[in-house]
Amino acid sequence: MAQKGSQLDRDTFSCSICLDLLKDPVALPCGHSYCMDCIKDFWDEKEISSCPQCRQTFSPRPALGKNTILAVLVEELKKTGLQAVTRAAAAADHCYAGPEDVACDVCTGRKLKALKSCLVCLVSYCEEHLQPHYNVAQFKKHKLVEPSKKLQENICSSHDEVMKIFCRTDQQSICYLCLMDKHKGHNTVSAAAEFTEKLKELEVNRQNIQVRIQDREKDVKVLQQEVDAINGSADKAVEHSEKTFAELIRLIQKRGSDVKQQVRAKQETEVSRVRDLQEKLEQEIADLKKRDAELKTLSHTEDHNQFIHDYTSLQPLSESTSSVYIRPLRYFEDVKAAVSEARETLQDVLTNISLTVTQVDVLLSPPEPKTRADFLIYSREITLDPNTAHTCLLLSEGNRKATRMREEQSYPGHPNRFTEHHQVLSKESLTGRRYWEVEWRGEGVHVAVAYKTISRARETNDCGWMWEINTSGFGRNDKSWSLNCRKNSFKFWFNNIETPVSGPQSSRIGVYLDHSAGVLSFYRVSKTMTLLHRVQTTFTQPLYAGFWLQYDDTAEFCKIK
Repeated sequence: MAQKGSQLDRDTFSCSICLDLLKDPVALPCGHSYCMDCIKDFWDEKEISSCPQCRQTFSPRPALGKNTILAVLVEELKKTGLQAVTRAAAAADHCYAGPEDVACDVCTGRKLKALKSCLVCLVSYCEEHLQPHYNVAQFKKHKLVEPSKKLQENICSSHDEVMKIFCRTDQQSICYLCLMDKHKGHNTVSAAAEFTEKLKELEVNRQNIQVRIQDREKDVKVLQQEVDAINGSADKAVEHSEKTFAELIRLIQKRGSDVKQQVRAKQETEVSRVRDLQEKLEQEIADLKKRDAELKTLSHTEDHNQFIHDYTSLQPLSESTSSVYIRPLRYFEDVKAAVSEARETLQDVLTNISLTVTQVDVLLSPPEPKTRADFLIYSREITLDPNTAHTCLLLSEGNRKATRMREEQSYPGHPNRFTEHHQVLSKESLTGRRYWEVEWRGEGVHVAVAYKTISRARETNDCGWMWEINTSGFGRNDKSWSLNCRKNSFKFWFNNIETPVSGPQSSRIGVYLDHSAGVLSFYRVSKTMTLLHRVQTTFTQPLYAGFWLQYDDTAEFCKIK
C-alpha cells in the first residue's frame, strides 16, 4: 500500500514530457506543471505556445518562473523515496545469514537466518521452513531451541546416534549404543535428568554469584566514597599547602630582607667604629711623629741652658690609645652558619611533609617479606656520610665501611660530626620500605637507625655540667634504635632501655624498615632469615642507618647482588 502511495506521489510530481520527477518546475496558466527546460524545448519546436496536456494556447508566450513550493515538495519526495529504498534493502540484508549467524539448513541459494534449531531433527530452520513444526502434529513434540551452531555435538561420533544419556562416571554425554558398550555398568542417567540436576546447581551458583555481586557492589560504593573522601581531602590539603607555602615564601623573603638590612646596619656601625678608632690612631701617629721631630731638633741644641728650658717646656703627650685586639676574621660567619642551619632545618621539615604524604595509605599494604629474596626487593645501596663520622673512624670501600682507629683522622670541622661516641650515620635518608645488610667484626658493634636530629655530643645542663647519662649514643635516647651485636649475645637499645635478644650468633645482620607502617626488624642472615628483634612504633622523621663502633671494630654495608 505504501509502495502504491509512493508511486502516486511520483506520478503527481512527474513531468508529462520527460516522464521523470520535475526539475526546476514551472506552472502554466492552465495549472499544469512541467520541467522548465522541457516546456521551453517543446514551445521552441511549435509555432504556437500551448499546454501539451490540455492543448490550451497562450498568446503571447507566458513568462516562466520557477515554482519554489513545488520544487521543495519534489526534493522531499526524492529524499523519502531514497530512504524507503535504503530501508527496504537494509531489511532484506538483515534477513540473510551473515558469517556470525546460524543459517537455515533448508534454504537453497542465499540462506536466511535461522529462527530456531530442533534438537530432534538436528536441523536449524528459518521462519518459513519452521512452520511445519508449528502446524504438523508429529513435529509439535520436537524440542525447539534458540539457533545453535553446535547441533552436531549432540551426535555420537562413534555410532552416529543422538546422545540422550549422560554418564556420570565419565562425565560425558553418550548414546544408547555407548551404554551397551564402553559405558556398560557405569552410573548413567537421562540427559534430561542430568539437565534438571545441573540446572538446580546452576541456580545455586547464580544465587551465590548474586550475593557476591551485591557484596562487591557494596565494596565498590565504599571505595567510591573513599575516592570522594580522598579527592576532597587532597583538594583541601593542596589548597591549604599552597596558601601556607605562599605565606612561608613571603615570610622567608621578608626575613631575608630583614637579615640583609640588619647585616648592612651592623656592617655600617662596625665599620664606623673601626674608622673612628683608625682616625684616633692616625692622629696619635701624627702627634708622635711631630714630637719625634721636635725631639730630634732639640737633640742638636748645644746650649745647655736652652736645651733644658726647651725640653722642660714641652707639653706632655696625650694618653695613648689602648692596644687594638683583632679577633679571628670571622665577622658574619656566625650569621652564615645560622642561615645554613635554618636551611637544613627547613629541608628536614619539608622532607617530613613529603614523608607524611607518602604515609597516606588507603588500602592494605603488601604483606611483610618472608624469604631473603622477598627482602632483597627493597634493598638499595647505602653509604656513610663523612661529615657525621667521629674523627677516630676510618671510612673506606667507597664510604660503605667504617673502622675504629686509635689515631684521629683528618676530617674538617662540621656541625653534624659525632664528637662523643665513635658513631657515623648514612648519607641517604630512609623512608618507605628499605632493606640492607651489615657485615661486622670485633668485640661489639651497634647496628642502628636514628633521626637526623640526634645529639652529636654529650649534652650539658643549664650550669654547663655534662649529664651523667650520655644521650648522644645510639639507643640511649628516643631518637635512635640500636641492636648491640657481641660475640656471645645481642641486646636491643631504645630510649636508654636495654632489652636482651635471644638468637643464633651471626656476623651478618639484615635490617628491614617499613617506615609508614612503623616496623623495624633485625634478622640473622644465613641460608634462612631468623628474626632477632622487631619494633612496632610510629616514625615521625626520616631515618638514617648508623654504626657505633667500640674497641677495634669494623662494620660495612654489604653490596647485595
